[in-house]
Amino acid sequence: MPSFDIVSKIDAQTLDNAINNAKKEILNRYDFNDSKSTVDLDKKTNEITVVTENDMRLKAIIDSIISRMLKQGLDPNSLETGKEHYASGNMIRKEIKIKEGIDKETSKKIIKKIKDSGIKVQASIMDEQVRIQGKKIDDLQAVISLCRSEDFGQPLQYINMRN
Repeated sequence: MPSFDIVSKIDAQTLDNAINNAKKEILNRYDFNDSKSTVDLDKKTNEITVVTENDMRLKAIIDSIISRMLKQGLDPNSLETGKEHYASGNMIRKEIKIKEGIDKETSKKIIKKIKDSGIKVQASIMDEQVRIQGKKIDDLQAVISLCRSEDFGQPLQYINMRN
């Protein structure tokens, strides 16, 4: 029976390249001259930590990261910004989490949307992904186009198409 998986992943190497390019861009900007701003990517916890002097620079750094992600082909919807914390002195610290995997609530929304459409497929939640099975590949392709037309709040990829 044909099947495929709906997942939400981000390529770690491409993200690392985007962050490094954003760092280089920030170092070369005139308004960041004599700045103590830092941008760090923690690959284990999938968090970007930004430390800078004021809100204007913080917004500029985040905009730079988002533009570099778009140029690398990554979806900025996978970023989840948290609150700003005041670090030592007059520094502002912001942690940006990278969403990986589909949580239970989003999985339920995806399955509900598929069932409401009337396409004859079975959908099931498997860990942090959704598996879709159907008798015809055309039905599976209809599910992919349905999911692409909806916004579930995070980027989705369609992998492991099996016949």
